[in-house]
Amino acid sequence: MTGGAPPAAAPRGRSAFLSGTALIMYALVLGVVLGDRLPAEQYPAAYETFRFLSKAFISLIKMLVVPLIFATIVLGIGKTGDIKAVGRMGVKALVYFEVATTIALVIGLVMANVVKPGLDLKLPMTGEANLAKPKTLVETLLHLFPSNVIDAMARQDILQIVIFATLLGIAAAHVGKRSEPFVAFFESAVAVLFKLTDYVMALTPLGVFGAMAGAVSHHGLGVLRSYVKLVGSLYLSLVIFVLIVMVPALKLAKVPVLKFFRAIREPFMIAFSTASSEAALPRALERIVEFGVPKSVAGFVLPAGYSFNLDGSTLYIALASLTIAQAAGRHMTWTEQVLMMLTFMLTTKGVAAVPRASLVIIVSGCAAFNLPGEAGVAMILAVDELMDMARTSINLAGNCVAAVVVAKWEGVFGSERDATRLAEGESLRASAEGESLRASTEGSQY
Repeated sequence: MTGGAPPAAAPRGRSAFLSGTALIMYALVLGVVLGDRLPAEQYPAAYETFRFLSKAFISLIKMLVVPLIFATIVLGIGKTGDIKAVGRMGVKALVYFEVATTIALVIGLVMANVVKPGLDLKLPMTGEANLAKPKTLVETLLHLFPSNVIDAMARQDILQIVIFATLLGIAAAHVGKRSEPFVAFFESAVAVLFKLTDYVMALTPLGVFGAMAGAVSHHGLGVLRSYVKLVGSLYLSLVIFVLIVMVPALKLAKVPVLKFFRAIREPFMIAFSTASSEAALPRALERIVEFGVPKSVAGFVLPAGYSFNLDGSTLYIALASLTIAQAAGRHMTWTEQVLMMLTFMLTTKGVAAVPRASLVIIVSGCAAFNLPGEAGVAMILAVDELMDMARTSINLAGNCVAAVVVAKWEGVFGSERDATRLAEGESLRASAEGESLRASTEGSQY
């Protein structure tokens, strides 16, 4: 008989019909059915109930975002102590971000010219959209440097939090052994925050149901009829983006594609149903770490991607802007279209902190090319929420792919997971040896 403890019986999981993803799907379908049966105009109490479930769930998620991102980045950088790796990782992430968003712009441009969704739409004569002004290049660069960290956390300014946490982690790595209690605190904090995330995520079906039912109750399913080409063009474009960018990127990184998408399916569904990147971020961070991306990479790339790698939003901006031009009867030459895309390539960076960022960029880009941007945004607002669901979920998936690619590029994919498994194996082996020794000692007494 060989030494060591017998393998523990694998715990029985829930049925596939009661898994987290299945419950979210049930909530989605139920939300569509009840939202359609209980329109907001006729059943205001039901609509307010739907909104309460959605808003309460998203508020709980937002509660987790700042401490989770902050603690994860500080722990990842402070524990590794490799400052050069942080800079190298940042450069690689930015290279991937730029390539992915450029391809997204091209796909949106081509789809708008092939399908021409704006020809079936009419610009409204009234109803201008009230949007914030976009930031200039200098303002965007200055925004990288937080003057008040507490204020940045209160505003949930992800980019400024990433900058501060990165600098704090670098400082902890430079201090050496004296920072060990400091890093140990953040290690415990990350473990507690991940457990708290599990508690909050147990409420996901309720939040998803409320978000979907509220959207359908407010807008109705009939609104899709006049906008079917625009909405269909966006969804088709996003599928094409997944097939020609995300899947090849995963293949080149030698990552199992189906296994990856299974790993992120729950945060993907949360992002789709709530149309909120923040709602999906904590679970995405947890799942991508479990998949094999070290905390130092996931904690840096995922939050940074929400400012620099909005693939779905970038594609939507290109498609929507040319749709507005078509609805206005304005024929844009290929030269003008390419210039507009180059403008969007610059203005879409670092806009996550701007309210309704995609619409802001559309208005500013249209104004630069003498297009009725505000009237155009008012035109597409009727289905913006339905399109927001799609582009938000692709934003999330794109950033998860970026984290995996950068981890592979750095040669650290799976290293943290393997180290954890090795430590658990050593612990089990030591425990088994202790039990065996105790049994033999007790046996020798008789």
